[in-house]
Amino acid sequence: MKPSLEKLQKILALEAERGYDNHAVLGGLERLLDHWEAEARTDGLPENLIQAVIERVRDYSKLKESSRAEALEGLARRIQRSDLGSAFRIPKAKEKHTSIQQAVRRLEPDKKEALEIEPEIEVESESEETPTMHSDRLSSNGIIPQKKRTKVEPILDEITELDAPITVLEGVGRKYAQALSRLGLNTLRDILYYFPYRYNDFSLCKPINRLEYGETLTVIGTIEKVKIRPIKGGQREIVEALVSDGSGKLKVTWFNQSWQVKKLHPGMQISLSGKIDRYLGQLVMNHPEWERLEQQQIHTFGIIPLYHLKAKISQAWLRRQINKAVAYWAPRVPDHIPEDIRKMAEVIDLPSAFVQIHNPDSWEEEKEARQRFAFDEILLLQLGVLGQKRNWEKLTAQKFSIRDEWLNEQIKHFPYALTQAQKRTINEMRNDLSSGHPMNRLLQGDVGSGKTAIAITAANIISTQGAQTAVMAPTSILAEQHYQNFLAYLTNPISPYSALLQPSEIRLMLGSTPESEKREIRAGLENGRIKIVIGTHALIEQPVQFDNLQLVVVDEQHRFGVRQRTLLREKGHNPHLLVMTATPIPRSLALTVYGDLDISVMDEMPPGRIAVDTYVIKPRQREQAYNLIRQEVKTGHQAFIIYPLVEESENLESKAAIEEQERLKSEIFPDLKVGLIHGRMTAEEKDHAMASFHAGELNILVSTTVVEVGVDIPNATVMIIEGANRFGLAQLHQLRGRVGRAGEKSYCILIPDSSEQIENERLKVMKETNDGFILAEKDLEQRGPGEFLGTRQSGFNELDQAKLTDVHLIEKARRIAKYIFEQDPELTNPEYQLLASRLQHSWQSTYSDII
Repeated sequence: MKPSLEKLQKILALEAERGYDNHAVLGGLERLLDHWEAEARTDGLPENLIQAVIERVRDYSKLKESSRAEALEGLARRIQRSDLGSAFRIPKAKEKHTSIQQAVRRLEPDKKEALEIEPEIEVESESEETPTMHSDRLSSNGIIPQKKRTKVEPILDEITELDAPITVLEGVGRKYAQALSRLGLNTLRDILYYFPYRYNDFSLCKPINRLEYGETLTVIGTIEKVKIRPIKGGQREIVEALVSDGSGKLKVTWFNQSWQVKKLHPGMQISLSGKIDRYLGQLVMNHPEWERLEQQQIHTFGIIPLYHLKAKISQAWLRRQINKAVAYWAPRVPDHIPEDIRKMAEVIDLPSAFVQIHNPDSWEEEKEARQRFAFDEILLLQLGVLGQKRNWEKLTAQKFSIRDEWLNEQIKHFPYALTQAQKRTINEMRNDLSSGHPMNRLLQGDVGSGKTAIAITAANIISTQGAQTAVMAPTSILAEQHYQNFLAYLTNPISPYSALLQPSEIRLMLGSTPESEKREIRAGLENGRIKIVIGTHALIEQPVQFDNLQLVVVDEQHRFGVRQRTLLREKGHNPHLLVMTATPIPRSLALTVYGDLDISVMDEMPPGRIAVDTYVIKPRQREQAYNLIRQEVKTGHQAFIIYPLVEESENLESKAAIEEQERLKSEIFPDLKVGLIHGRMTAEEKDHAMASFHAGELNILVSTTVVEVGVDIPNATVMIIEGANRFGLAQLHQLRGRVGRAGEKSYCILIPDSSEQIENERLKVMKETNDGFILAEKDLEQRGPGEFLGTRQSGFNELDQAKLTDVHLIEKARRIAKYIFEQDPELTNPEYQLLASRLQHSWQSTYSDII
C-alpha cells in the first residue's frame, strides 16, 4: 500500500479509536489535507480517489459524531474498491476503554511517527538552558489541548488509575519525570491537580499602530528580520526581531537566548504575547511568548495559566505537558460527586472544572472551576468529620446520672456565682455523661470565662460514682495551677456531711515528679485509690494504668495532637472526653476542623472582670511604660514584661528575655525585684519562679510566651509585650488575659520592634477590642488556621482552593454532607461508590479521636 494511504489509514484508525471526536489531527481532521493531497499525487494515486478523500474529509467537522463513523467507513470501502487500497482497513469505534494501559497504547512511538503531519510549533523557552526541556512537537495523537471539551465516556477508576506514574504521558521520560518530581508532580493526579497560581489575560489582540505603553496583550504579525547583537562587551547576546502587521512595526527582543534565531525566520507569521515597554521613545516587547500563527495557540491567545516553577523547567514546557494531560485525561475522569448533588451544590462537573481551571475560556468559567474544587475540599472534610462524629455516637459508655439537688449543692460551693454560660455548659455536659455514649465535647471560652469550674464539676460527677479522671495540661505551670484549684474545691467539705475527696485522691504527675512519687501515683491509679490525676505529657509517656478511667480532660487542646489524646483515652474503655481551649474558635473552624465535636461556647465573663486598657506605643516611649509599672507596684500590684526570644539572635533585632532581665534589674528597676522565666529553664526552675511571683516575692516577671496559657496571677495589673508585631492575635490576646483577673484596673502595653510597625494590622485590632471571638476571626483572616489547629488533624492546613474563612461554602458543604449521610449512611449505594473511595483516599492518613 502506498505511503500516503498507510498514513491516511493510521489517522482514520486513530479517529475511530477516539470515537470520531475530530481530534486525531491537530486543528481537526480537515487539516490533514494541507499535506496529504500533495503526498497522494506524488504516490500516483488516481485523481478520482484523491477527490473522494478530499470530499469526505473537508466536510467532516460539520457532521454529527454518528454520521462521522458512516462517512469514514464509506471512505474506507471506496479505497478498498480501488486497485491500490484492497488492504485498507479502519477499526470500529470503541464505546469505552477500561484501563490506562489501553489508553496509553495510543501514544506508542510507531503511531507518533505516522501521525506527525503538522510542522513543528515554535515555543519560547525561559532561559538558554531550558530549550531541551521543551517537547519539540504537539503530535496529533489525541492528547492535544482543546478549549472546548468533547463528550468522552469516562475510562478511569479515578482513585487508583490517576495514581499512574507521570511517564504514561507522551514525551515524559525519566529525565523529564525527575524534573517534574521536583515540583511534586509524580502521577497523573498530581498533574491534573497542579493548578495555576495566576493567569495572564492575552485575550486582547490589537494592531501594532494602536499599542500603548504598559499593555499586556497579543500581537499578530510577520517577521521582517532577525539578528543577534552582542551586549556587555560580548558577554551576553540579545536577539532582536522586527515584526510588522500592515499597520506598523514592533521591535521584539529576547535577552541571552541566541537559540531563538534558529527558530525565527523572515516571512514567518507569528503571534506574540507580552507586555509593551518603551525603549528610547520607541514601543518594544521584551521577552514575549510566541508561536507560529498557523498552529493552535495555547501560549499566546486567551487566558494563559502560570504555574509555580523550579530550575530547568520553563512555563511554556510545563504548560504544554499539563495541557496535553488535561485535554486527554480530564474528560475521561469520572465525577465522584453524583449529578443530583452537583445541582444541589450548584457546581460544575469535574472534567469541565479541570479544563476550565487549566485553560479557561473566560474569567467566569475559571471562577466556577475553582469553586468546584473548593467545594470538593470542604465536602470531603465535612464528610470526614461528620463520619467521625457518627462513629463516635455508635460507641457505648458508662452512664453518670446525678440529681438536681446534688448538682445545685455542689455549685454553691464555688466562691462566686456561675454565669449563665457556665450553667448552660454544665447542663450540656451533664446530658452527655448520662447519655450512654461517650462525651466528645469542646469547651471554648475566652480568657477568664470560667472553664476550670466546668472541668472540676465534671470530675466531681465522675469521682462520686467511683470512677477516675485524667486531666492533661500542656505545661507544668498550668498543670500545677489546675492541681491547686481541684484541691481547693474538691477536698474542702461543703458541710459536715459532704466531704468530697481526700487530698491523697487527687495527685499531680509531671516529668519532674520524683520517680518514687511516680511509682506511688501509678500504683494508686492502678488500684483505684486515686480518683483524679493531673499532669502533662507524663500521663501518656509513663507506663500509667487506670483501674476505671471514665473522663479525660485536655486543657489548651490545640497544644496536643489527636494521637496524644487518643493515647490517653486508650487507657480507659470509651471514656468521656472534654477538651478545653481559651482560644475562641471562629464559626468556620467550629464547623470544619472541630465539626466532629459537640461545642459549648463560654461567651460570658464572670462578674467583676473588666476590660484591659490596651495601648500601642513607639519604642522610644518605653520609659512611659516603665513609669506605669512603678506606679502600679507602689499600689501593691505586679507586672509582666514579655519578650519574643529567650536570647539575643544575630538574625533578629528583637530584644530577648535573658539579656533584658539583667538590664531591667540593674539599670531600670534597681529598687524592685525582677524575676525571669523562659522555656529553656528546668521545670523546677520555672515552678520556683512562678511560685515566687504568685506569692508576691517578685514585683516584675520577665518572660517569654511560656506564661501565655492559663497562668493565674490575680495581683498582676500590667502586661508589657516587647516585639509585639511578632505575635499573632491569639497569642497577644492570651498574654493580655494574664492581667486584670481580680477586677482591678489593668493595662496592656504593646511595643513593636520599630516605629514603622505602629500601624501593624494586628496591633490596631488589639487596641480596638477585648472580644476574643472578634480577634479570633481577624486572626484567621490574617494568619490562616495554624494558630487554631495545632496538630489536630493532617490535611486541614493543606486546603488548596478552599478557605476556612468561607462560612457560606462551609455551611453549604456541611448541609450537603448531612444529606448524603441521611440518604446512604455507609456510602454503599452505587452512586456514592466513587465518593466513598475519594473520601477514603483523602482521609487515609488522618488520625481520629475514636479508638
